[in-house]
Amino acid sequence: MKARAGIQSVEVGFGLLEALSLATGPLMLRDLAAAAGMSAAKAHRYLVSFQRLRLVAQDPVSTRYDLGPATLKLGLASLSRLDAVRLARERIAGLREQIGHTLALAVWGNHGPTIVHWEESAQAITVNLRLGDVMPLLTSATGRCFAAFLSREAIAPLLKEEVALAQKQGRTDVPASMAQVRVLLDDVRDRGAARVVDTLLPGIVAFCVPVFDSDGHMVLGLIALGPAGAFDPEWDGAVDQPLRVAARQLSGDLGYPG
Repeated sequence: MKARAGIQSVEVGFGLLEALSLATGPLMLRDLAAAAGMSAAKAHRYLVSFQRLRLVAQDPVSTRYDLGPATLKLGLASLSRLDAVRLARERIAGLREQIGHTLALAVWGNHGPTIVHWEESAQAITVNLRLGDVMPLLTSATGRCFAAFLSREAIAPLLKEEVALAQKQGRTDVPASMAQVRVLLDDVRDRGAARVVDTLLPGIVAFCVPVFDSDGHMVLGLIALGPAGAFDPEWDGAVDQPLRVAARQLSGDLGYPG
């Protein structure tokens, strides 16, 4: 079949956005241009337009380029259209009323578990989390849940980075070796959920329960969090139990046999 005509400059320029999405952080112009396979001068012309569209942002101090707020908006819109997210968003308000605490939804993004929806409770908590934030694998309930139920190939590089950081910081509240990581993730799999207390955010308890699709793949993390003084941290308690029920119902609706 004959290929349909398109706009070649759009396709060429997209190479810059793709290079930024695959990078581990902001890039200098020369490095970004090289990653996209074009000259710095050519890349700069595209980047000027992308900045106007807020697809790309440039740090005024370091002059490095990174993805801009418009790309985050597009990405979140795309993720929110996934069936699992849509179904969960339809039910999360009722679950929040039942549990009485803030709930969130996360999916696996390019750089790890990513928050795509936030449903704050009446007793709001002060946390430095936003839509689009990527959660760490070892210090968050969300990260531990995804790390336990995703394929090893998907998580191995990120886990190694976080273990190295924990060793460097001398932390004792998170695994500091891959052997300790395996023990932690085995426990998450055995329990069918992850929990952290004071690990990522001081005074905050959080649970994350996996939601699976018809192929048995984890497609969504259902999260509840709240202040330690008012939040039931017990397994199968007032927060954990209804969160699990909701996750099982969502999984069943997505075709997971259980």
